[in-house]
Amino acid sequence: MKIGIAQINTTVGDIQGNQEKMLFAYEQMCREGAEIVVFPELVVCGYPPRDLLLKGGFVDLCKTKLDEFAAEVKEIPALVGFVEENPGEGSPFYNSVAFCEGGKWSTISRKCLLPTYDVFDEARYFEEGDLTGVVKVKDLNIGVTVCEDLWNQPEVVKRQRYSHDPVGVLAEQDVDIVMNLSASPWHMGKGLDRLALLRQTAESCNAHVVYCNLVGGNDELIFDGRSLVVSPEGEVLFEGAAFGEEIAVVNLDKEPEEFVVESEQNDPQIRIENVRKGLVLGLRDYTWKSGFRKAVLGLSGGIDSAVTASIAVEALGKKNVLGISLPSEISSEHSRDDAKALAKNLGIKYRSIKIADIVSASESALAGIFSGKGMDVTEENIQARARGLLLMAISNKFGSLLLTTGNKSELAVGYCTLYGDMCGGLAVISDLPKCLVFDLANHINRNGEIIPQNTIDKPPSAELRPDQKDEDSLPPYPVLDGILERYVERGESASQIISAGYSNDVVQDIIRKVDRNEYKRKQAAPGLKITPLAFGTGRRMPIVQRFDAASVV
Repeated sequence: MKIGIAQINTTVGDIQGNQEKMLFAYEQMCREGAEIVVFPELVVCGYPPRDLLLKGGFVDLCKTKLDEFAAEVKEIPALVGFVEENPGEGSPFYNSVAFCEGGKWSTISRKCLLPTYDVFDEARYFEEGDLTGVVKVKDLNIGVTVCEDLWNQPEVVKRQRYSHDPVGVLAEQDVDIVMNLSASPWHMGKGLDRLALLRQTAESCNAHVVYCNLVGGNDELIFDGRSLVVSPEGEVLFEGAAFGEEIAVVNLDKEPEEFVVESEQNDPQIRIENVRKGLVLGLRDYTWKSGFRKAVLGLSGGIDSAVTASIAVEALGKKNVLGISLPSEISSEHSRDDAKALAKNLGIKYRSIKIADIVSASESALAGIFSGKGMDVTEENIQARARGLLLMAISNKFGSLLLTTGNKSELAVGYCTLYGDMCGGLAVISDLPKCLVFDLANHINRNGEIIPQNTIDKPPSAELRPDQKDEDSLPPYPVLDGILERYVERGESASQIISAGYSNDVVQDIIRKVDRNEYKRKQAAPGLKITPLAFGTGRRMPIVQRFDAASVV
């Protein structure tokens, strides 16, 4: 059988635009000989729709557009993810799959396993499905599942969250093909987990597995595509484009091909290239889908702003990126030179605006109320907030999206200034630990110097006081990142982290910094998710709380 896989980039809420993309893909695959066409999860409305589902008229419009699409589907059937109203008790909707054929459609499957962890909150909207459908096409039995329905196999999943097993149900029904309509967000290393999952599904059902995944950026989530077709023997017959759209017709009788994601495990350059491509896609889609075409950012001469600017140029084009240097009396000459050199290497527009007068005026205005108080971090933050003020003004005046440049390590411990360097509409690298920022900078320079080497080599500094270095306030970044990965992403206790060889005092200090700065992160710009657990919708910590995690040793 020839399977048409529509790995398309949808926009949440653009129901008309999504339908047009669906029709274009369907017609192309029909011309190329597809015998059935499959689309991603909730393709009609885009994923994740979240509380748009609760807006009056939204689901009705989705149904209208599904009706219109189905009217164009003739003898070659299509599987389409859509929102189905639940007329009974429970949550108001089902996350369903429509089988379209002969100008009509009918529900063939409803998502059974509803993820409610990390960035997912599907039980808020959807009722657990009661239908794992099987449809016959060309004398083949095709079982239809939706995304999470595959993610409950003990051989692959570390923790089973569900008592129900849709794959087990299909295994008892003698299916020839398992179709999975998916909207699976990407993070580093996830491709290997998916492959293991699909291979286990193929073995359990003794069937081909066709996995059609969404591609594109929607808010903080990045969907990498990489749709897959796996044979009953677990061999990869097709791998869709990574971080790009692909409309393909796959013959299930074709020879196996090399699976690119498998090489991530042993090749650091492939891993870091995926990070770069993911950030480029996430930034481009966030910008364009929000109605912007240009971006502006501050260039400090440091590595974070240099990496962010490089990603912005790849995503939006050098003509659409404006770099602003905002030196104070504290800023070193080499930082100013590095910022200028970066802008020249990238070919972007560049301006320098001194902030000394703004800082001085602010200090003068506050001199009376600050009388008798010594200088401290307050005065340092005035510099950062002066920069935020000017960058926001430039963003407003020119209609450009302001990009913040802070990394995950700094955001975790609060080494950032509210209404200062945290100002902006998107935090591009806020899920990249500092060590990964250095890796990405070296990767960007793989074919020649783009980021000045001095920017990479010099000790990191916020340059808010003379001769300041990050290590004056923080442990070395390899130590800090190691602690943060264990505490934030793995959820380890202080005693577990200390037993791994980290200093007791350092661990306790970092944990308290993380917990104390939750209020900052709640006010931060949304950031692009590239790790298993990012600061954002997937991590929901209270701001006001009294649990002292650092003392649990």
